[in-house]
Amino acid sequence: MVGVGTGWHGADVIDVPEELWRPTPESIRATRLAEFATWVEQRRDLSFGDPTNYDLLWRWSVDHLDQFWGDLATWTGVLPDVPDDRVLTDRSMPGAVWFPGTTINYAEQVLRNSGDEHPALIAVAEDAEPIEISWATLAGQVGAFAATLRSLSVQRGDRVAGYLPNVPEAVIAFLGAASLGAVWSSCAPDFGTRAVLDRFAQIEPTVLIAVDGYRFNGKEYDRRDVVTELRASLPTVRTTIAVPRLFPEEVPDGALAWSEAVADEQTPSFEALPFDHPLWIVYSSGTTGLPKGIVHGHGGVVLEQRKQIALHIDVGVGDRLFWYASTAWIMWNIATSGLLTGATLIVYDGAPAYPSIDAQFALAARTGMTYLGTSAGYLSACEKAGIRPGDTHDLAALRSIGSTGSPLPSAAYYWVYDAVKPDVLLGSLSGGTDIATGFIGSSPLLPVTAGELQRPMLAVAAASWNEAGEPVVGELGELVVTEPMPSMPLYFWNDAPPGPRGSRYREAYFEPWRGVWRHGDWLEITDRGTCIITGRSDSTLNRGGVRMGTADIYAAVEAIPAVLDCVVLGVEQPDGGYWMPLFVQLAPGEELTDELIGTIRTAIREQASPRHVPDEIIAVPGVPHTRTGKRLEVPLKRLFQGVDPAKAVNAGAVDDASLVDHYIALAKERASS
Repeated sequence: MVGVGTGWHGADVIDVPEELWRPTPESIRATRLAEFATWVEQRRDLSFGDPTNYDLLWRWSVDHLDQFWGDLATWTGVLPDVPDDRVLTDRSMPGAVWFPGTTINYAEQVLRNSGDEHPALIAVAEDAEPIEISWATLAGQVGAFAATLRSLSVQRGDRVAGYLPNVPEAVIAFLGAASLGAVWSSCAPDFGTRAVLDRFAQIEPTVLIAVDGYRFNGKEYDRRDVVTELRASLPTVRTTIAVPRLFPEEVPDGALAWSEAVADEQTPSFEALPFDHPLWIVYSSGTTGLPKGIVHGHGGVVLEQRKQIALHIDVGVGDRLFWYASTAWIMWNIATSGLLTGATLIVYDGAPAYPSIDAQFALAARTGMTYLGTSAGYLSACEKAGIRPGDTHDLAALRSIGSTGSPLPSAAYYWVYDAVKPDVLLGSLSGGTDIATGFIGSSPLLPVTAGELQRPMLAVAAASWNEAGEPVVGELGELVVTEPMPSMPLYFWNDAPPGPRGSRYREAYFEPWRGVWRHGDWLEITDRGTCIITGRSDSTLNRGGVRMGTADIYAAVEAIPAVLDCVVLGVEQPDGGYWMPLFVQLAPGEELTDELIGTIRTAIREQASPRHVPDEIIAVPGVPHTRTGKRLEVPLKRLFQGVDPAKAVNAGAVDDASLVDHYIALAKERASS
C-alpha cells in the first residue's frame, strides 16, 4: 500500500510507504530520549520542540559533537561534568581523541547501579527452564572470577579468550576480564578448530575459558577434542578454565574447573583505565582471508551503548532485553551492554527456531520480554511460514522488536504488525562489528514506514555519497560517516604501523575518501529523512553502468513460497561482459520448472525493475552464509571470476562449508564450457 505524506523538509506532497506505527505525543514524552532532550534543552537553553522533534535533536548532535557526548556522559553519570573542550580534542579520522585524561571501566559501569528489584540475567537453554541470576550474584561471581585471573598473573592488556555459547559464564568471564583491564575475545563453540585458531592465534591469549560441548536444535555436540587441539595449538595459554555443559563431572587434565574459578564470591574491584583502553577484540567475517582483529575501547563502547540502548531502543531498568546472537557476533557484545542501563539481559543457548519456528516469540512470552532483538532472516522465515505469534503467545509485555543482519523486506514489516502486535515499535538497524553500535536505526519519536529505517542515530553524521564524493538524496550512494564516533575501532590487531593509522585499518574504512568513513553499504536517504539500505557496495550489481543493490531482488524472490533462500551475483567477465545469475534454494518437493522461473522473473520485474531480472536462474542445494548470517556474495562472485577457491573463500568462516563445493563445481563447469 502507498500513503500520502509531506516531505521531510515540509516540501511538496509526495507518495510515501505506508506508516505502520506512529508514536503519540504522550508516548514520546514518556521515552528516555525525550527525557534526555528536555534535560539538554534546560542545560543548553535550546528548544527541540514539543513533543521532541528528532530531526532537530539529531542536527544539534552532529553539529555539536562535543556538547552532545559531554551531555550524555553527564546525564548518564558515566563521566560527569567534563568541559566541552575536553570531550573531543582531536577530530581526525582515524585517530580522534575522546575524553583525554579521564578514566573509566566498562565492568564498573555495568555493576555500579545494580539492585535486587530486578534480576541481572535470565538464562534459558533448549533443555532447561529459565533461571534468574540476581545482580548481587552476578557481581559476586565477577569479583571471584577477576580474583582468579589475578591469581593466574593476568595483567592489564593480557588477552582472555572464551570458547563459549551464549551462557551466563560468558558474561561473567567477560566482565571479570574487563574489570582488571584484560582484553576479552570470544568464539562460539560451533566454530571448528581452524576457524578458532585463525582468530585466537593472532591475539595470543593467556587464559582460555572453554566449554566441553553444546546443544543446538535438540542435538548434542561434543567439543572436547576441539578444546584439546586449541590448548595444544595456543602456546601462550597458561591456564584453561573448563566450563561444563555436556559432561559436568569431567575436568580436562591441567585445567581449572569453572566452579572453582567463581567459588570465592566477592565484591569486585575495578582498574581505573584510560578512556581508550582496549575492551575487546572482535573479528571481521574472514570469508576471503584471515579475519581482522578489531579493537574497541572501554569508554567508546560504554557511551555508544548508553546512547543506543537507553535512547534509541528505549531500554532501561525494569526492561527485559533479548537479542538472538552467538558469542561470535557483535550483537552478543551489544546485547550484553544492555546491562549498562540496568536492564535485565536474557541469554539464550540454543537454535533460533527450536523446537519450532515461533521459538523466539515463545521465549518472549515465557520471560516477559519487553525488547526482542533478532535477525531479518528470522522474521522473514516466520512470515513465510504463515505463523501468527500474537494469536498463540502472550506478548503483552513486548514493546519493541529489533532486526539486523541484513535489510528487512517490506513484507516482514507488514507481517509483524498484522501477526505479532499492532502497537509494537519495529526497528531495523544498520551498523555492525566494525563500529560496535548502529549508524542508522530506530527512534521512539518517529513513525515506522514499511521497508525503511527511521533515521541516522544521534551524533552519527551519516550520509549517502555518489562516486564524486557528493551527498545525494533520493538516489543510491555509499554510506559514509563524516565525523568521528567514540566507538570507531582503536586499531586492528597486529596492523602495521600499529595504532589508529595502521595501513589495513585505513584501507578498510578510509578509502577512497581520506578522513571519511566508507562503510561499504549502499544507502538511499529519502527526502523525508528515512533510510533504505540495499546491500553491500562491494557486492554491487552494475548493469550498463547502473548500480543496483541486491536487497530488492531478495525481497521479491523470498516472497515466493517455493523459494527458501537465494543469492544473486554480478560477475564481471574478462572479455568485458557481465553475467548476473540468481541461485535459488527451493522448498522441499519443489522443482525449478519453466513456470516457476517465469514467476520469479515476473516478481523481480514488477517489484524491483526489469534491469534487476537475472540472466539465469539456477537451483542449488543451499546458500552459504557467514557465521553471522550474511550471504556469501563476494566470495562466490570471486569463484566465478576464476579465483582459486582456497583464496576466494575461507571455509572456516562459512556456516555450511559443504555448500561452497557445489558453487566451486558450477564455476569450474562454466569456465570449461
